[in-house]
Amino acid sequence: MKTNLIYMTAGSMEEARAIGKELVSSRVAACVNIIDGMTSLYWWEGEIQDDREVTMIAKTKESLVPELIEKVKSMHSYDCPCIVSLPIQDGNKPFLEWIEGETK
Repeated sequence: MKTNLIYMTAGSMEEARAIGKELVSSRVAACVNIIDGMTSLYWWEGEIQDDREVTMIAKTKESLVPELIEKVKSMHSYDCPCIVSLPIQDGNKPFLEWIEGETK
C-alpha cells in the first residue's frame, strides 16, 4: 500500500472547502485538512507577492494522485496552483489502512 500527502494552497476558505469537499466526496482523498490564515511570500509575474492563503493537506493513495491533481486544477482559481505530492514513508498502520479503505 502506497499513500501520499498532497500539499495545496487556495486563495480563500470558500475555495479550499469546495475543493476539499469534492476530493472527499469523489473518494480521491480520504481526508482533507484545511488550515486558514497562512501568509505566502512568492514571486509572480516579476514581483514579490504578499498574500493570505489557505493550506490544504489531502491524504490519498499514490495511484489516485494524477486524478486528484486534475480535479484540483479544474476547480482552482489560480493559473498555476500549488499541488505537491509527498510519499508517506511510514506511519500508524491502522491510519494508513484507513486511507486505503476510504478512497476508491
